[in-house]
Amino acid sequence: MNAHKYMTFFFFVFIFPAAINAEEVGKIESDTPIFDAHIHYSHDVWDAISAKEAIRRLREVGVKRALVSSSSDEGTQRLYQADPSFVVPVLRPYRKRGTIESWMYDETVIPYLKERLAKYRYAGIGELHIDGEQAYTPVMREIIRLAKKYQLILHVHSDAQAIKFIFEQYPGATILWAHAGFDYAVIVGKMMEQYPNLMADLSFRGEIINQGRLMKAWRILLTRHADRFLLGIDTYEPQRWLQIKNVMRWQRELLAVLPGEVARKIAYDNSLRITRLYDEMYNLPAE
Repeated sequence: MNAHKYMTFFFFVFIFPAAINAEEVGKIESDTPIFDAHIHYSHDVWDAISAKEAIRRLREVGVKRALVSSSSDEGTQRLYQADPSFVVPVLRPYRKRGTIESWMYDETVIPYLKERLAKYRYAGIGELHIDGEQAYTPVMREIIRLAKKYQLILHVHSDAQAIKFIFEQYPGATILWAHAGFDYAVIVGKMMEQYPNLMADLSFRGEIINQGRLMKAWRILLTRHADRFLLGIDTYEPQRWLQIKNVMRWQRELLAVLPGEVARKIAYDNSLRITRLYDEMYNLPAE
C-alpha cells in the first residue's frame, strides 16, 4: 500500500470510528455475528499474544469464525489447535516476512506448499500478493493448479488484471479479492459482473463510509452484489491486534447503514459459500 493510501485508510479506520458515541458502539458490537475473512497470526505476534488470547479478542468483538493465514503457517496451526471450530485455515506461501515482492519467483515455495497440503487441512491458498502478469509466473501457475486439484479458494491481494489472468487459467476458480483490490466501486462491480465466482473482502476499506454516510457507488455495489462481499480486520502486524475494537466499530457502522438482508449476508452468510467445500470435506456442521 503506498503512503497516500495508507494515510487515507489510517484516518478512516482508526481515527474516524473513535467519533462514534458510547451508546452507538454498544449497539454496534452486540449485533449480528461476524465472519472475518482476513486474519493473520504471524510469527511476530506469538510472544505477545497467545493463540487462545487472540481468539478471545476476536470473539469479544463478535467474530464467530475467521479465515486465517499466517507468515509462517505455524501461526495458523497454533490458532487452529486452540479452536478448530473457529479457524478456517488458509495456506500462505510466505514462510517469513519480507517476501511479498519476491515469493512468486521462488520455486522452493511449491514443495513447501505441497508438504503442508499433505499434512494439514486447508480451505484455501493465500493471502498472496501479485500484480498483473505475475499471475503467469511458473510458481503462480503451479499454485493455481494446486488450488484446482484440492478445490481450494484463492485469497488474492492484487490488481484487477491479475484477477483476470487467474480466471483465464482457471475459469472455475473461487477467488476472494483482498481489500476489493483497493479499487473503485465501478471497477469492482464490472469484475463481479464478469466473474460469478469472484468475491471480495472489505478489509482496510474504511474510506467508503464517512460520518455515517455510505458512498453512493458503494451502496449500489454492495446491494447489487450482496452475496459477494465479506468483512475483514486484517491483523497484518502486531499493532493491529490492539486496534481490533476500532476496526470493528466501522464495520458495524457499515452494516448498520445497509438494508438488513444485505448486512446479514456480508456479516456472515456469505462465508458459507467459501467454506462449504472445506466444511463438507471434513464433516463440519453447517451453520
